[in-house]
Amino acid sequence: MTVKMPDTLGIDTSNYTTSAALVKSGKMNQSKRLLPVKQGELGLRQSDAVFHHVRQLPQVLAALPFEGACIAAVGVSSRPRAEEGSYMPCFLAGVSAATAAALSLGVPLYQFSHQQGHIAAVLYSAGKLELLNRRFLAFHVSGGTTEAVLAEPDPKAVFRTQIVARSLDLKAGQAVDRVGAMLGLPFPAGPELEKLALKADARFSIRPSLKEADCSLSGIQNRCEALRKQGMPPEEIAAFCLQSLLAALDGMAGILLHQYGSLPLVFSGGVMSNSILRAALKEKYGAVFAPPEYSSDNAAGIAVLAARKGGIAL
Repeated sequence: MTVKMPDTLGIDTSNYTTSAALVKSGKMNQSKRLLPVKQGELGLRQSDAVFHHVRQLPQVLAALPFEGACIAAVGVSSRPRAEEGSYMPCFLAGVSAATAAALSLGVPLYQFSHQQGHIAAVLYSAGKLELLNRRFLAFHVSGGTTEAVLAEPDPKAVFRTQIVARSLDLKAGQAVDRVGAMLGLPFPAGPELEKLALKADARFSIRPSLKEADCSLSGIQNRCEALRKQGMPPEEIAAFCLQSLLAALDGMAGILLHQYGSLPLVFSGGVMSNSILRAALKEKYGAVFAPPEYSSDNAAGIAVLAARKGGIAL
């Protein structure tokens, strides 16, 4: 007689994407939809994000293969980071839906941070879940966050994080989107900016702005605007933007590895789906990355953490 594996459901409602993931019979199934942003705008107000999540969640969930599923645990991202005072209203939509699902199914509900979900998605998709049993350094690089954390095992939360470096001003994704908007690219600008940059042969000598392991990224936007006024081609501006981000991340990683020793290095977040950044950091540090579909905002990591917390093997 075949014993069916218990399944887990994960929900994530970030400021960019409505997403859900179902681990069914050991297989990951994802469904997600970007929040609608008007042409020329660089994001949404929180009230608008909550509204769109409420509208999109039923459609996102309906796309998952629930027939025959035996859900034993539900996970949800309830806040941006796993630290005191971390809060964004957009996550309330996901918490509401996940709570209703867990209550109706009579199964446990586990809450995690959006950042924990990003990191777990990388480890799952890269086949590196064993890192949850040891210390490692993880970068979370996105439109709302540019941080590095020291991650350690924790029986209550699967793993805990301590911020050890961050951007002191602009976030990496903001720099990408603002430079992209200046070049007439749609929001979010990451994929199109990468396509432009890959057309350029230019290599720039860039000294990142670092204060210990923290970085400052506002100068990237300012410099790109100046290059635009000087008539530099769009593809070279795109290359300069991404090479500047690479210089900052490289500098931060080097300092942290010197400070904490030779720990595994993990990169998560939508910005890290960029092939230019990935190739350089993987070559230099042997860093762990997710495939692009697990790099951008997704609920896969939340479903994985729910399974781990519930003692469900993956």
